[in-house]
Amino acid sequence: MTRFCTLPAEDSFHLLNATVPACLVDGLSPSIAPDPDGLVSIDFIISGDRIDAILPGGTADSARPCLDLDGSMVWPCFVDLHTHIDKGHIWPRRRNPDGTRAGALSSTGADRAANWNAEDLRSRMNFSLQSAYAHGTAALRTHIDSSPPQHKITWPVVSEIRDAWAGRIDLQAVCLEPIWGYADIGFGKEIADMMVEHGGIMGAVLNIQDDTDALLDTIIGLAIDRGLELDFHVDEMGDPEAKSFDRIAEALIRNKFGKPVNVGHCCSLAIRPQAEIDHALGLAVDANMRVVSLPMCNMYLQDRPEPGQPPRTPRWRGVTILHEMKARGIPVAISSDNTRDPFYAYGDLDGAEVFTQAVRIAHLDHPVGDWPAAITRTPADTMGLPERGRLKVGGPADMVIFRARSYSEFLSRPQHDRAVMRAGKAIDTNPPDYRVLDGRY
Repeated sequence: MTRFCTLPAEDSFHLLNATVPACLVDGLSPSIAPDPDGLVSIDFIISGDRIDAILPGGTADSARPCLDLDGSMVWPCFVDLHTHIDKGHIWPRRRNPDGTRAGALSSTGADRAANWNAEDLRSRMNFSLQSAYAHGTAALRTHIDSSPPQHKITWPVVSEIRDAWAGRIDLQAVCLEPIWGYADIGFGKEIADMMVEHGGIMGAVLNIQDDTDALLDTIIGLAIDRGLELDFHVDEMGDPEAKSFDRIAEALIRNKFGKPVNVGHCCSLAIRPQAEIDHALGLAVDANMRVVSLPMCNMYLQDRPEPGQPPRTPRWRGVTILHEMKARGIPVAISSDNTRDPFYAYGDLDGAEVFTQAVRIAHLDHPVGDWPAAITRTPADTMGLPERGRLKVGGPADMVIFRARSYSEFLSRPQHDRAVMRAGKAIDTNPPDYRVLDGRY
């Protein structure tokens, strides 16, 4: 894409009159007052690959090499906390026949068995990261299908790609396995040891089943013994009897896990009785849980008619209770989830799209407030990346610069002409051409 602005070529320069969400600036001077939308006018002094100073807008020396942004918005680079880049971009060869979660599971399983060798994974995962990087993402966590024998094929590729992308995207990976897979303690130990070997995170998928508590004790014990983090898929369905969110919190407390734990989806929580919601959120606070919501994918999959039934308009949006969680002090992030695969037919790992769609789907507006942190600062904290997701003096000169000057402008157009600065230099913001994947189909 053609960028709307050209960054100075010098190693040191000034960005003048930027509009920035105040919630994304560390150490903001009291002299820089936010407007009613929580936006501030700022001048940035860039020295090499770092931010050297943050000043009130219009006060930096304009005689130095500079770019006057004339009110254009500046954000830190995005942090995408929950993705599936091992599944990404298989849609052209394996569609979801009916748009349901069951259809997604069936189609993905068939494609995995037929096609997921190292070359196929490497090609599609690199394509996904190239897209994310071009759009302005600096850190990304992906869940990796890890049922045997796929785990032995995919995880070496994950380590290879993480090393290849170091310095551009901080890549983290979580093993994705149905919770019942841990009933085989031999496999549980094998996958836990593999996470140690490959720097991965323990994970599982939970919905409704009888032996959840015992299996949670198993996976938490495996993580404790090895000093591993945990990240769960939870209650991705529209059944109010799906209460694994509560079970996870209780298990973390019971096992004295101690570390923050990320959980994703939590869809069914939105349709449970209010008393149950209040109890569940109290448990989550006590268990030090963090939540990531996937608004685009959840709205796509949830509340579809059963296979064979006539088309039916969905009655709910599929998203969890973001506002209520945030009000209880639970850190809440938003993320891409799947891209062009049977779980979500669309998407491109674009943090700006994720934020825009989340605002519309989950009413993160009037005011927008500090919700921009949900795709930047909050997921960076969950990933343990204190340099990411914020703008601060001494921090990396990693920014996304949009033509839009306000939330009204930002949320009304796709911002395809954005500029992305990494280490103080403009990068190519053209995402890869889909044609490069033609050989995969």
